[in-house]
Amino acid sequence: MSEHKNLSKAQRVAYIQETLQALYPKPPIPLVHRDNYTLLVAVLLSAQCTDERVNQVTPTLWQLADNPYDMARQDVAKIQAIIKPCGLAPQKSKAIHKLSNILVSEHGGLVPQNMEQLEKLPGVGHKTASVVMSQAFGVPAFPVDTHIHRLAQRWGLTSGKNVSQTEKDLKRLFPEDRWNDLHLQIIYYGREHCSARGCDGTKCLICRTCYPNRKKPKITLKA
Repeated sequence: MSEHKNLSKAQRVAYIQETLQALYPKPPIPLVHRDNYTLLVAVLLSAQCTDERVNQVTPTLWQLADNPYDMARQDVAKIQAIIKPCGLAPQKSKAIHKLSNILVSEHGGLVPQNMEQLEKLPGVGHKTASVVMSQAFGVPAFPVDTHIHRLAQRWGLTSGKNVSQTEKDLKRLFPEDRWNDLHLQIIYYGREHCSARGCDGTKCLICRTCYPNRKKPKITLKA
């Protein structure tokens, strides 16, 4: 393989997998949590908010309530006051309160291990449900956030029309038993090496190796 030649898609897929596995052999779950319920709430809070900010807020929230029974008994205003730094606090506090009630009344206080049932919970979209399925239950899923969406385009793995298309493309390209780790590995790589401002598709190791001939920044479509 010539060092000045752009890699084929198959070569890119193999190289990306090897590089990410070498950098992050056992990627930890970035959201601090105690169990499936606290993970679900933390993932819900992370929408349009950094994991770092969520991790600063959740210890106080868990002091208020760290299970659906206690959370369902709280006043929505109390929840909202604690999670305010995460943004979208009015919607998120109502969703946390309501989903806690539903878990108690319909699921025996447990987080359902079922994509369809998770997606029915207030404030839980496809991405949040995918994260919970992969990180709480170990079920293969490939949650795509804006960072993964951007990197998949930079690396020529998707046309990037929307996150659901990107998810389908990534699931097709990578083996199912790698999805859960890859999801996290791409997030960590994006933060550390291929961020929105830090790389434009021509600077980080993976971008330069996959596309040595790329001279102009790679324009990516937003999710």
